[in-house]
Amino acid sequence: MTVQHSDSPKPDAEGHDVAKAAQVTRRWPVVAGSVAVALVVGLGIIIALRPKLPFELDTEWMGEIVEHRSPFWLGPALFFNYAGGGIVGSVVVPVVIVLLLLAFRRPWGAGYFAIASAVSVICVQILKHTVDRARPTDILVHADTGSFPSGHTANAATMVVVLGILFPRVWVWCLGVAWAVLMAVSRTYLGAHWISDTVGGLLLGSAVAVIVWTPLAHKLALEATQPHPFFLAHRRQ
Repeated sequence: MTVQHSDSPKPDAEGHDVAKAAQVTRRWPVVAGSVAVALVVGLGIIIALRPKLPFELDTEWMGEIVEHRSPFWLGPALFFNYAGGGIVGSVVVPVVIVLLLLAFRRPWGAGYFAIASAVSVICVQILKHTVDRARPTDILVHADTGSFPSGHTANAATMVVVLGILFPRVWVWCLGVAWAVLMAVSRTYLGAHWISDTVGGLLLGSAVAVIVWTPLAHKLALEATQPHPFFLAHRRQ
């Protein structure tokens, strides 16, 4: 009986499977990401035809939010507003994450995060200026023009999916999903977006992260199997 040996690295402790990652370009990510983008574009077209007429769900949700506003919730909402957008959310946080990934010898991961974040921001701005949806009138913070989709929520979704792919652990996904959902809720609480804006942001940010991952999947999985020099040095002691 002939035994065949494979030189391909085995899956690591975090679940990175290099052999399976090599097949990603022919599987579900492109389809799933494309469907999500199509849904966002379709929703954007509908909104563009009625830029000043929110959906019934939008008005009902905003009515509930405004009715239950209180100083207790305002602080956390303003924190998410500060951390998820502007210079901090669009520049500082991504740069810090990229530098951390580089410090842990994950250059492909750093490149993946940087590209996905940049593409997400560009797509959001294109849609904002194309759709030109009016923001809610009960807004509590300063915001630029264009309500659809939510840039804060798209940034959060992109970050969550990218980090979840790079570090596929349950606690990473749980914390990430909680962050993205809270970001979406905070945007409506502050009156900066309609609930449909945040849904569009979540779909778009996630789709961008998945689509950008597709051609890099094999490199990222291969890179993840290589231990950081710090851990190698620690094991040798």
